[in-house]
Amino acid sequence: MKDKNTPITPRAEDYSQWYLDVIREADLCDYSPVKGCMILKPRGYALWEQAVSFLDAEIKKSGVQNAYFPLFIPQRLLTKEKEHVEGFAPELAIVTHGGGEALDEPLVVRPTSETIMYETFKDWVQSYRDLPLLINQWANVVRWEKKTKPFLRTTEFLWQEGHTVHATYEEAEQRTLDMLDMYRRYSEKMLALPVIVGQKTEQEKFAGALKTYTCEAMMQDGKALQFATSHNLGQNFAKAFEINFLTEKNEYEFGWQTSWGVTTRSIGGMIMAHSDDKGLVIPPNMAATKVVIIPFLKGGEDDAKVLAYAEQLASELKNNSITATIDVTDKRPGEKHYQHERFGTPIRIEVGGRELENNSFVYIARDLSEKQTAESKNLVETIKNELTNMHGRLFDIVQNRLDTNIQDVSTYEEFKQAIEDGKFVRCFFDGTAKTEELIKEETGASTRCYPLSEVEQSGICIKTGVPVTSKKVIFARAY
Repeated sequence: MKDKNTPITPRAEDYSQWYLDVIREADLCDYSPVKGCMILKPRGYALWEQAVSFLDAEIKKSGVQNAYFPLFIPQRLLTKEKEHVEGFAPELAIVTHGGGEALDEPLVVRPTSETIMYETFKDWVQSYRDLPLLINQWANVVRWEKKTKPFLRTTEFLWQEGHTVHATYEEAEQRTLDMLDMYRRYSEKMLALPVIVGQKTEQEKFAGALKTYTCEAMMQDGKALQFATSHNLGQNFAKAFEINFLTEKNEYEFGWQTSWGVTTRSIGGMIMAHSDDKGLVIPPNMAATKVVIIPFLKGGEDDAKVLAYAEQLASELKNNSITATIDVTDKRPGEKHYQHERFGTPIRIEVGGRELENNSFVYIARDLSEKQTAESKNLVETIKNELTNMHGRLFDIVQNRLDTNIQDVSTYEEFKQAIEDGKFVRCFFDGTAKTEELIKEETGASTRCYPLSEVEQSGICIKTGVPVTSKKVIFARAY
């Protein structure tokens, strides 16, 4: 990152540098001495806490319980499911020494917890009475990334990972879709971010899964960001780890499993989708502090009254579940405005002698930057409405961006041009790994998903011209 207080690079000039500048100026994170790792500063971690608060309540509401499993996994466990170990092999961090001595068996630093959990689940599941087994954990994971960027792709990141075992395929599939819908609600209600929900292709699905479903968002530069996935694992892992149970018919059957997760990557998506050239924009529901009150203190005898008035407003907001703080630093008002704009605080309130006299306040929504005046007796109603309206405005902007930048194409030339123009492309495709790889090599675009909203129909593969009957798929360049 550049030195602090360096002007934010405009998006149109360098989108990647703009993103880094916004994070720096918002004071969200710092770099670790370990390459690719990110130090979450209080302001950055507060965003994750908001996400955790919403998701943890939703997860528990669905009947899932929290647990915690070890960070270290015996390497032999990863080899039990062939596709799984092959999928993660390039990203593994492996411990070979501990306590000054070589270990008898290498340990893998958790890249995901299927293997360590399922080695245990086989003992927890004996009978149909033990099902469904519904477990979630909040944890950190390590994947040795070659190219990293704060929040979007880091060597170590935070997430939740849910793992369940069911008696039937139908139960597992329903759980997979239910958790996918939870992530859609998280994206819409907390991040103000509309997403395309759909199923991944065979090539792009999670290693070892039967099906993978995803939430795909469009960033301001037209690239896609996947930040939440839900997997129907079928019986693949159950067979590898011998997770079987005695049915009501007194017969043994392998369990049907799911896994699902969302990461700190969703914070990166929020930053990229909403922020502007002035700095960070935080959707109100994701903001730990929704309102900052800036009192105009001139060093005179009225300062104590103005400050008391500011404290009165802050107290009233807090008593109505609207988090608020008062900026009493010795910075000039202009500097305070500049700082909170870059911090992305949803609403700034200004009060001074005039507002004190008129029992009023001035407020500015971060996404509009227009000053408005209201009476203090209407404080709570005014601020609640503005927070709701701001969320709606942010959501609508991204929805419009998505709607106007999905392009249906019928020829490969149209496909290539649309991708160059930064569009999401919707088209037919023959579903083969060979075609998928060829398109990616030639255009840099990958399949994002078959949208659940699509219906199967007849068409022609955009690349090979082969007749197909399937849903149309979304292609895009992606983070």
